[in-house]
Amino acid sequence: MRVFAWVVLGIVLFVIFALLYYLVVGKIIFKFSFSRKSLHDRVMKKGIDQQIQEHKIDLGWWEKYKFQVLSIKSFDGLKLVGHYFDNKSDKTVIVVHGFGGNYREMQHFCKFFYEKNFNILAVENRAHGESEGKCIGFGWVDRLDLLYWIELLNQKFPEKKIILFGLSMGATAVCCVSGEKLPKNVVGIISDCAFANGDKQIDFVLKKYKIIGKVLKKHLYDYAKRVHSFDVLKVDAIKQVKNTKVPILFIHGNEDSYVPIENMYDLYNSTPSNLRDKYVVEGAGHGLSYSVAGVLYEKKINDFLKSRTNL
Repeated sequence: MRVFAWVVLGIVLFVIFALLYYLVVGKIIFKFSFSRKSLHDRVMKKGIDQQIQEHKIDLGWWEKYKFQVLSIKSFDGLKLVGHYFDNKSDKTVIVVHGFGGNYREMQHFCKFFYEKNFNILAVENRAHGESEGKCIGFGWVDRLDLLYWIELLNQKFPEKKIILFGLSMGATAVCCVSGEKLPKNVVGIISDCAFANGDKQIDFVLKKYKIIGKVLKKHLYDYAKRVHSFDVLKVDAIKQVKNTKVPILFIHGNEDSYVPIENMYDLYNSTPSNLRDKYVVEGAGHGLSYSVAGVLYEKKINDFLKSRTNL
């Protein structure tokens, strides 16, 4: 009986330890990767601040104009926030920021579209900025949120043409939504430095920064799926762009050390040949194609909009 009792105790302790490991270690790894306040956010923020200073990007543009704060309820009950500028136009751009960013960091692009007489909706992705959520959507879940934003625009401001513009993770989001059933007034998509596949992107980052091994990565995926209903392995923009009915312009810097330019070629080659354009910016790092190319970047977008969407 004494031996049996020790065996039972050992099993109980093992189960408790395994459960604690699953919950505690999973939560720690999740916090450093997909949570709202991750270490990655802080690292990226430092890099973004440096880039803003080096390229003299104006972050005060939004303060110069009046805009409306709009909100939607996501499919899973989260309040998501967007900032809308009414330019009294018949065309609107939805601008989607990247991992760890917010709408303010997209002012460089918003200013460009404002000067092209677009209405602007700069959204804040789930688990970013003023939007609710504990788990970052990594572009995949965000595609569903974009469908709700498009629906809201069509309810409040009907009969306006819509284009989608995304940067980094936001670019992955607009690529992912391209494969969904979109309203006919969504006429164009612009993707700047998107990653093509979630799992491969995470592998690249983990290898680059030597953060965690395969065992912990598997644990992260399992924790995210069980606790937050987020399956990283489903993040596949390549599968989505194959089914697009909307023309897509892919932009990428050839010196992007965070999302390699091969991602752009994979996405471009997977898109129907009659619905794709690409623009490689020489010497540009991650998210810096506009800052590096300037008027040439604007010209490429202008040419795309004119030839593909009649805007």
